[in-house]
Amino acid sequence: MAMLLGRALAAGGTISIVQTFTASGYFTVPAGVTAVDYLVVGGGGSGGFNYGGGGGAGGFRTGTAFPVTPGATYAITVGAGGSITTTTTTVNGGNSAFSTVTSNGGGGGGAGISGTSGNGGSGGGGGYVASGTSPGGNGNTPATTPSQGNNGGTGALNLAGGGGGASQNGFNASSPKSGNGGNGTLSTITGASVTYSGGGGGGNSGSGNQGVGGTGGGANGAFTGGTTGGNGGVNTGGGGGGGATENGNGGAGGSGIVILKYLVASQTVFTFKSSTKWVAPTGVTSVDYLVVAGGGGGATYGGGGAGGFRTGTGLSVTAGTEYTITVGSGGAAGATAKGSNGGDSTFSTITSTGGGGGGGNNDATAAVGANGGSGGGGGSFGGGGPYSGGTGNTPSTTPSQGNNGGTGIGSSPAFGGGGGGGANAAGSNGSGSAGGNGGAGTASSISGSSVTYAGGGGGGVNDGTRGTGGAGGGGNGGRVAAPATAAGAGSANTGGGGGGGFTPQAAQAGGSGIVIIKINQ
Repeated sequence: MAMLLGRALAAGGTISIVQTFTASGYFTVPAGVTAVDYLVVGGGGSGGFNYGGGGGAGGFRTGTAFPVTPGATYAITVGAGGSITTTTTTVNGGNSAFSTVTSNGGGGGGAGISGTSGNGGSGGGGGYVASGTSPGGNGNTPATTPSQGNNGGTGALNLAGGGGGASQNGFNASSPKSGNGGNGTLSTITGASVTYSGGGGGGNSGSGNQGVGGTGGGANGAFTGGTTGGNGGVNTGGGGGGGATENGNGGAGGSGIVILKYLVASQTVFTFKSSTKWVAPTGVTSVDYLVVAGGGGGATYGGGGAGGFRTGTGLSVTAGTEYTITVGSGGAAGATAKGSNGGDSTFSTITSTGGGGGGGNNDATAAVGANGGSGGGGGSFGGGGPYSGGTGNTPSTTPSQGNNGGTGIGSSPAFGGGGGGGANAAGSNGSGSAGGNGGAGTASSISGSSVTYAGGGGGGVNDGTRGTGGAGGGGNGGRVAAPATAAGAGSANTGGGGGGGFTPQAAQAGGSGIVIIKINQ
């Protein structure tokens, strides 16, 4: 789950926002924001196996006044740390990225005797050898300016090298001690001084002779026979510690992090397309909100219900308090069984319920649409029916968060599925000649322009006229008979229901939800 943490301080007529991504997600640029400061740290490399070298730190890149486009959405990638190593294979950390800025994962530490240290943001330390030395991996790979990291230290006879850090090379092994990890680099982008990207220490066989991890999340190497090196600090990009002698495993690298900082004016709108945490800025006591849940998945032949739609003004918030924001995923499509319900979306005390899945055709029970924010359309089973659509506004809210799905029918030639309910209207009933249309969604202008959300999915048909998706992201129903027409998925970040269908014009998934907050000051 993407985690987005906001910090804010008054700055004249503007507010300074810091958003911290501890997992991959999306950043939607608020209106009026044209530049951001950034910190991008890659995942740390794993320590090496069996007297292994320390893992290299994830690449460390930071900058100011990076140009962005207001209203644009940027994918954020937070690199995973390299996994615990149980063989001689080197395991690098994952890359972290924002826009054109990529910080590479740290190189894995080399295993004892037969391992090769990895190149990366910072290089992994060399493992122990029976004679001579083993080189550490190269840091700043690929090259960036300024450099994103440093080289790993060399291993030696029965000694392992330390992983490179953002500020210095990993230390070479020197009898009787394995090399320490290189130190990381301090950042104050959040307002506090935090050090990231320390290299992992090399493994050893004696207490006090293992390498110590570098500042910034680098882990210590292991020293007791057969034990695992330490794990790099979570969301620091620190390298894992090298494993001890007698087949000790290398420790895992620490995951990376992405932090963005920028200035906004009061009345700024924040759009969240992935689950987050948000801290109410200083001076802000209330917000306007839109919370739309994920749409339900379509089935045979019922359309998925739209995600619940809730909006309001003047919701009280407490400055400095962290609020969890959950953006519901779209429900998976069903085949003969019901489609899955969409996921709930939440902000503070407001919960919008996921849309109900469309009814299937496995049996009379499966043919009934599921309840939800808006109900799923009824499906088709045998020659029976009608099969009711799911009940919307479940659980009940005031104002209502959605509407009922339409009924489906098992009558030829269409075997028409009911349309999923929408935020503004119930889904239409299916018939022997047509699928029901999805219920229309509701328009919101919270973002500054009018956008319609939470339309129901259209009912599918074997033959006849397929149902159309409701305005607001509802997917169209599919048609099996010639001319065969594919069903449509609910649109992403609208909460639209998925269209009903049947193989080979299979039903489709619902669309993910969205949360939008407008601060009042």
